[in-house]
This record gives sequence, C-alpha cells and structure tokens, in this order.
Amino acid sequence: MQNTLLLPEAADADPCRPDRTLALTRGVTRLFLDLGLAPLCEFRLANGRRADVAGIDRKGRLIIAEVKSCRADFEVDQKWPDYRDYCDQFYFAVDTDFPRDLLPGDEGLIIADEYGGAIARTAEDRPLNAARRKAVTLRFARQAAARSFAVAIDS
Repeated sequence: MQNTLLLPEAADADPCRPDRTLALTRGVTRLFLDLGLAPLCEFRLANGRRADVAGIDRKGRLIIAEVKSCRADFEVDQKWPDYRDYCDQFYFAVDTDFPRDLLPGDEGLIIADEYGGAIARTAEDRPLNAARRKAVTLRFARQAAARSFAVAIDS
C-alpha cells in the first residue's frame, strides 16, 4: 500500500490552500486600510453573493476585491461579474505567482501577500447610482455594526 500522507513540502506546493486565500485576504485588507478605506471581509450583497473584501472610502465610494488563490479558483468560480453592480470599482486580488493572463484586462488588479498589496492596474470607475449607493452603504454599515457585537442580522 502506498503512503498517502501529504508531506509539508507537498502541501506548500498547492496554491489553492485555504490558508493562502486567507493570507491574500489579509493583505488586501491591509492595502485597503493603507488607502484610507474601511474594509469588510465576506460582505454579503443583496443578490446573495459574498464579496471577499469590500471597502468604503470617506466619500462613500465602494470598492470590491475578489481574491483568487489559483487558476482553479478562478476557473471554477465565475460569479465575479455579479459583484460589479454593487461597487464603484472592482479588483481581482492575486499573488505574484498567479497566471495573470487568465484575468480580464478591463478589471482592476491587486498583487498581494499576507503583509499587504499593491494596485497593479487601476479599476475602471463605474459610479453607482444614488439609490444603489444608499442601499449598499446601509447594508455595509449594518453588517459592520453587527460584527462589532458578534451578532447576526438579516440585512
């Protein structure tokens, strides 16, 4: 019988590990803070989707970053267009090893690691209309407030 134990070196070679996604999310959150955004991870949108990281700036502009840890993550999860209707700017966030040619060239790009990130390509500005902005901002505020008290609310 062959030994199927996954050695640590082999585990490190797997780019789709959950801890890699967590590290990228942490880096994007730190970048958002550096840019003056108030970040919120796993932001639930009105359409039922969950954005990996959302941020709101002092002017009320909403930015969403979709974290992709590997090729398979991008190819399997094609929900990202559903996020664009809920933000002013949309970014993909990947690490330095990600095959960037897979990503649409007209979306923003963040290169990140667990310590931070940098904008490699600025996202197109798609300003939300006033009614949508109000609804998304209220949802963002309610989720953030609920988390500060570790309670679940129906937003």
